[in-house]
Amino acid sequence: MKYGFSFSWKRLLGITSVKQKIARKTGIPTTKGGRERKLGRWLLNLIFKH
Repeated sequence: MKYGFSFSWKRLLGITSVKQKIARKTGIPTTKGGRERKLGRWLLNLIFKH
């Protein structure tokens, strides 16, 4: 049962903030879903823009 808080080892170790900084600098998302959305958008733009 959760009591209104959550604990994350990744956040404690600073991994989450490092990934966020990398994503902001490169413009490439670090999550699988984010990368898939970015790739899909890029492919659609490639196909439909002349």
